[in-house]
Amino acid sequence: MNEIIVDIRISPDEYVKQYRAPSCMVSTYARDGRSVRFPADILQPFLLHNGIVGSFKISFDAAGKFKTIIRIV
Repeated sequence: MNEIIVDIRISPDEYVKQYRAPSCMVSTYARDGRSVRFPADILQPFLLHNGIVGSFKISFDAAGKFKTIIRIV
């Protein structure tokens, strides 16, 4: 399984305005410098009063399909 680590900081207002639409994608860079895009809805479990803040490990299969996301320290 392939993995990437991303550092994300999205305010609650920004998430509601830009990422609540169905099939919306987040574009960012992984720590290794790769440009990545993934569905915004995978971040929903991590949305708190201060938005989405933290480092996340995203796992995907050989075909690039999302498998899991976890917050890392």
